[in-house]
Amino acid sequence: MSDGVSVLLVEDEIAQRQLIAEILGREGHEIREVGTVDEALQSISDVVPDLILCDWRMPGRDGGDLLDDVRRRALGCAFIVMTAYGSIAHAVDAIRRGADDYLGKPFEREALLLAVQRVLRTRRLERENRELREAVREGDGFGELIGRSQPMRALYRTIEKVGATDATVLVVGESGTGKELVARNLHRASRRADRSFVAVNCAAIPDTLIESELFGHEKGSFTGAHRRREGRFEEADGGTLFLDEIASMPLPLQATLLRVLQERRFTRVGGSGEVESDVRVIAASNRDLPALVNEGTFREDLFYRLNVISIELPPLRDRMEDVPLLAANFLDQASARHGAEIRSLSPEVLRILMEHGWPGNVRELANAVERLVLLAEDGRPSIEDLPAELRRSAAGKYGCPFSLPADGLIWEQVERGLIAQALKRSRGNRAAAARLLGLSYKAFLYRLEKFGMAGENENGVTESPEMGS
Repeated sequence: MSDGVSVLLVEDEIAQRQLIAEILGREGHEIREVGTVDEALQSISDVVPDLILCDWRMPGRDGGDLLDDVRRRALGCAFIVMTAYGSIAHAVDAIRRGADDYLGKPFEREALLLAVQRVLRTRRLERENRELREAVREGDGFGELIGRSQPMRALYRTIEKVGATDATVLVVGESGTGKELVARNLHRASRRADRSFVAVNCAAIPDTLIESELFGHEKGSFTGAHRRREGRFEEADGGTLFLDEIASMPLPLQATLLRVLQERRFTRVGGSGEVESDVRVIAASNRDLPALVNEGTFREDLFYRLNVISIELPPLRDRMEDVPLLAANFLDQASARHGAEIRSLSPEVLRILMEHGWPGNVRELANAVERLVLLAEDGRPSIEDLPAELRRSAAGKYGCPFSLPADGLIWEQVERGLIAQALKRSRGNRAAAARLLGLSYKAFLYRLEKFGMAGENENGVTESPEMGS
């Protein structure tokens, strides 16, 4: 099979070892069999397998010794522990020491295959996340911009061409697409890179203060002006001034800005002399400026003055292939910021991220990943840790066949009933019933014990033979 992997099977009981090897071999896996930890250590010194499946209790050195050695050497292979001893302490100890999963003997064929599939899938995802991080470091991006999609590669080429000029640039795109990052990268690519980059959010400044904010004021020019103050144009002298949300600028000030762009000089509020301005202006808007021009709320002459070069940023929904790359980057950033150790996202979580519409674009994705880092338990973000809108989106996409009764319900009755139905439909096969309910085999067995159903067979059919002793 094309998805087969190399497995080192460590089991001292010959019959048990042969049976497990036969089952995994039928699935296309390449199996090496050994009967002791010393033989296992010799084997991995020659070839490191993708997975080690090891009995916990064996004569001489036990599975814990092998696990410690493998993790200490950081070999990168997955590790599943098998134990015939029913104490949960063995499983807890194995997980604490770095095992990926455990199987309590006796176990069924389906439980073995599910455990192997789950562990290998997790390891594959971790490897893909590492590759994504390497991709970010090795250039699948431009500065702080990240993406390898065609729209982003076209954007990088434009930044390289336009950055070296002094042309005024208008950056347009939906909120959260990264307009300020584009402006910063244009600044870094310019001859002004060693001078100031000054960002101003025009929408965040009251109309009565924005002129003073941009051009400064003289002492006594208005109530509260106790001293002369330089504005953002002077602060950015020789560098780049980024005017975000330019559509929010009042019409009277638009005329003043137009004059500054044309003549490269301005007058402070309350002043009489003119100040020279050597500033490159980059403006941005998430609104349709031509439509605002038609409405008479934005000056046409200013629009054309700003729109010497126009850069349109793609929304995230138009470059969904970049979501895993972005998510991996945000996962690293948030983990470092909050002192967490989140290595990867589960396939289920990543699937939801890949299928969400992202109306808030990259900013919304960054916030969602940070939430996953903050709420994750045991370093494993789950679907329940996603923002409510993403959970609702996933529920709407995949559907929910149940409707909550008006008077509510008793959840344990519902859960017990679903378990009974799953057992009946699977003709008593517990592993198949677990798959029907979307549960791991261990979680399913826990629920059987919880409801006192461990000895029941809902259809009077003998369950599939158990393995191990």
